[in-house]
Amino acid sequence: MELADRIGQHFQDSIAVKQQSLEVLIEPIHRAGEAMVNSLLNNGKILSCGNGGSAGDAQHFSAELLNRFEKERPGLPAMALTTDSSTLTAIANDYSYEEIFSKQVSALGQASDALLAISTSGNSANVAAAMKAAQEREMLTVVLSGNDGGTMASLLGEQDIEIRVPSKRTARIQEVHLVIIHCLCDFIDTQLFGGDE
Repeated sequence: MELADRIGQHFQDSIAVKQQSLEVLIEPIHRAGEAMVNSLLNNGKILSCGNGGSAGDAQHFSAELLNRFEKERPGLPAMALTTDSSTLTAIANDYSYEEIFSKQVSALGQASDALLAISTSGNSANVAAAMKAAQEREMLTVVLSGNDGGTMASLLGEQDIEIRVPSKRTARIQEVHLVIIHCLCDFIDTQLFGGDE
């Protein structure tokens, strides 16, 4: 395959996965948006976590809420659990890498808060541990995953919401995760601050 064709195929594949996602993800994204809005209205905050590209997505989401998305509005309480290198390395060194997010959730999380747990495979042990910690704190969890949902799908509680991208390819899943994050940011802004004028 020519390199130009290969580049074009990436665009075609991304479009195809986004089209498939459109058909199945509107309802869970809507439910997740409502849950996050309710959390914020109840003086809660939104914690987020993930590894690698998903860590970048967690930080992207919290930055959009804390600063702004597309409209001028007050900052909203959100925190990525992926950014404090001293905390992350202390927990990994003293306990285990699997606990780098769960210990933070246990320390910072309240029942009114929500957790955005991101894993393209659904099998990230440290993100799964964060889900368990959130449940112990009676927090809602929104899971962004892909493929078959992995082990995290079996950990979902009654109030938790799974948004699973119908793809097995990490890059395609990550691309849709970014669209989902932007949908959630827009949903939150619209519900809290009104639509376009």
